[in-house]
Amino acid sequence: MLNNVEFPKTRSYKAGLEHEPIKFYLDCLFNSKKLDLLLGYFSSSAINTLSVGFAKFIYSGGSVRIVANHILSKEDKMTILQANNSNIQVPLDLTDITDIKSKLDEYGIHFFKCIAYLISVKRIEIKIIKPLNNKGIAHYKSGIFYDGFDKVSFDASCNFTAYGLMENAESLKCNLSTDGQLSFLKIQEDEEYFEKIFNGEAHHLQYLSPEDIEVAIKQEFGDPNLNELLIEEKELLEKRRKAYSGNKKYSKLFESMEMEIEQIANEPRFPFTEERDIQKNAYKAWVQNSCNGIFAMATGSGKTVTALNCLLKQYKEYGIYKAIIVVPTQALALQWEDEVKSFNFQNIVSTHTEKEWRPILNRYTTRSILKQDLNLILITTYSTFNRTDIQSFIKKTKGIESFIYIADEAHNIGSSSSLKNLPEKISKRIGLSATPERIYDDAGSEKLYSFFNSRPPEYTFRYTMKQAIDDKILCNYDYHPIFVQLTDIEMKEYKLLTDKLRKFIDSKTGQYKKEAEMLLLRRKHVIHKAENKKLAILNLLQELKTTKRLDYTFVFVPEGYEPDYSEKEEFDIQLEDLHIIDEYAQLFKNHGYSYHKYISGIEDPQSVLKSFAKGEIQILLAMKCLDEGVDIPRTEHAIFCSSTGNPRQFVQRRGRVLRRSKEKLKATIWDLIVVPPDISTDSSSLEKNLFTSEVKRIVNFATLADNQVEILYGELKSICEQLNIDLFDLLEEENQKYN
Repeated sequence: MLNNVEFPKTRSYKAGLEHEPIKFYLDCLFNSKKLDLLLGYFSSSAINTLSVGFAKFIYSGGSVRIVANHILSKEDKMTILQANNSNIQVPLDLTDITDIKSKLDEYGIHFFKCIAYLISVKRIEIKIIKPLNNKGIAHYKSGIFYDGFDKVSFDASCNFTAYGLMENAESLKCNLSTDGQLSFLKIQEDEEYFEKIFNGEAHHLQYLSPEDIEVAIKQEFGDPNLNELLIEEKELLEKRRKAYSGNKKYSKLFESMEMEIEQIANEPRFPFTEERDIQKNAYKAWVQNSCNGIFAMATGSGKTVTALNCLLKQYKEYGIYKAIIVVPTQALALQWEDEVKSFNFQNIVSTHTEKEWRPILNRYTTRSILKQDLNLILITTYSTFNRTDIQSFIKKTKGIESFIYIADEAHNIGSSSSLKNLPEKISKRIGLSATPERIYDDAGSEKLYSFFNSRPPEYTFRYTMKQAIDDKILCNYDYHPIFVQLTDIEMKEYKLLTDKLRKFIDSKTGQYKKEAEMLLLRRKHVIHKAENKKLAILNLLQELKTTKRLDYTFVFVPEGYEPDYSEKEEFDIQLEDLHIIDEYAQLFKNHGYSYHKYISGIEDPQSVLKSFAKGEIQILLAMKCLDEGVDIPRTEHAIFCSSTGNPRQFVQRRGRVLRRSKEKLKATIWDLIVVPPDISTDSSSLEKNLFTSEVKRIVNFATLADNQVEILYGELKSICEQLNIDLFDLLEEENQKYN
């Protein structure tokens, strides 16, 4: 904060005295959050001089508005070149960023990386000016620093060159907002003058478009992250301190700056410009629920960031961070590790990427006996969490109750294996899931709600897919159900299984008895593997041949069962399933598409996902994968070949394709739906009810789709009339879920 700066009593800085102009700039950069800079000359040497305070300024949330002279005229350039001292550097042409880069040393490059970062997060605005009559040049040397409370304005005699800032016999006067009425009025006058020029209201000036300047800077200096800038700044400060080791005044200044940078470089921080309301509201609700609860948030709406923000806020309140993060798959563990690092948390132990995780945890347990304020973030899968090593760590570690337990895809903890190993000692808990309910498992769902002290439909915090689409967090989409008939052979098998199942109907409840599970699975298998699905894909590819290419497309291939991640992180693919995915792959290959099979156990799944995101792979065929949290925003299309009555699966899969990216306008989903035989004639009411669940799924998709009218008045309407289903009652029921 600016009140930390020891300004001279005279508010005057002069070369050769204790308080020099360079000290003013560095002190204020280090302790402010906003800078309005009105410049004349602008040189690489000046950039060089001030670069070592800029990353700290950015870390503090700093934003910059710059008005600068666009270029020196030939006459002005010659005037400087004719000066006696050869060390004076010629100011640069801001319209040629490539030329600037070629003339900068590592300090100057660091400064422009900082500028590039500010451009990327929209925290810098640049206005380039020159006099209206093209005579002379803009020659301003003033500015205003802000920290959110106090203000300091300044007028300097020195040009924005290294010689001007550090060597010339220059002076600078500043005004502090805390100095009384006269200083306050002077700062107000300076602000009004800057605003007039910056807002394009100065009639004596010409304004050049800053857009090209900003793009050029970003292109030349990349898109660095804040942590990289802080580390780089620390290294540059160390070099500069050593270079000025003979000058106690500068050496001490750089040393103090270096120490502060080192401290904040390891400080956890929010990785984006600011929190969304989602994060703020979720944290507030979580705290009000005694730091416990389920965040029922739409896939792609930022569950990971929201949970980690809770951990960050707890750290800011208590000064330590300790968490155990549990996820279903190894791929998701890698994704969480990247997100945790983006918050700049340290002391991360992943049971997937850290080979020595067991001895690291053992050492932590030993140290916890004497010291319980040790930071640690443990990332693991449900299956590993349920084993002896992690359970022993939880049992033996002192202070385990002060950890935060974060369960991603939290419905997984309702399984029998996970319920035996719930970390009851840990009171701060966050469960994340787009669909927390466990289908066909009321007992598991109830234990899940009880553990997190959070119940449907409100949960602790709820953020629906409709909200995410309306708020432009997820993209809009079109949905196309494709109805598929069974073959004669499949129809015969389906009818045979249905006849066998009728004797297992409970007359009291109208539901199937437990003994029917195997027969139900076999009949479901008929629907999943329906041969005509492949014909439907062929017809779709032929239809799209002249209209669009299926780049960035997920294809969910039929699979036999839903994995239980509480037991295993990966699942073997049966020979029959491999044969099916190969057949689907061949369909796309025959139409000239590049593809890759994304199945459990593939080598280096992350590189496959990266290749897909880059467009090197057009079609990603998934089986028993991509349902749980994998994030590829560039995905534009999805084809659901795997009929599923489980809302969690189809909601998760839809979320995979609705994530926003710069290049994507909207998403398209095709859904293959098998219509059982003779559903309108001799089937039992139970059979009709079973297919009604498929209709509900279509309505679920249609409710939020852009092409809702097309869906509701198409083939679906005819099917519902046969089943005597009131389609619009279902639509209203679905809409109520989002109210």
